[in-house]
Amino acid sequence: MVGALLPEGAIVVDEANTSSVALPIGTARHDLLTNSGFAIGLGKPLAIGAALACPGRPVICLQADGSAMYTPSALWTQARERLNITTIVLNNRAYATPPRARRRLFRETGTSALSDLSNPDLDFVALPAAMSVPGYPVTTTAELTARLTYALSEPGPHLLEAMVPARH
Repeated sequence: MVGALLPEGAIVVDEANTSSVALPIGTARHDLLTNSGFAIGLGKPLAIGAALACPGRPVICLQADGSAMYTPSALWTQARERLNITTIVLNNRAYATPPRARRRLFRETGTSALSDLSNPDLDFVALPAAMSVPGYPVTTTAELTARLTYALSEPGPHLLEAMVPARH
């Protein structure tokens, strides 16, 4: 649905890491900004830069749940500057690091609990509300379609928390 609803000329920021592999990007012409290394937390700040540089273009930020927690204050900046950024947090409740990195982490720590983001669960709808950014949970394709359509039609920042299956 993200690809189908992608507006012409949009800027897509992809820091969804392992979850974005399954996200098709539509045929509308757009620019794509991605993580070129292993920096964590650059999605929302990069979206801010894109929105400031190109104020007439919609920005969609595909954001992984784990790396979203590195820069939560970016939501406040989005609200303060009234930026047209729609952030979609792909919440699988885990740092779904590549298997090789997970094996190394387990070998060095004796636990895989460090990759679990469900104890306690993160509330990606409450977090943006505290910074005056409307947040919406989405669990179905119909909800995603309705909320993304609304977010793209209204000025200012929005955040959608999309629950996605865990990738292990």
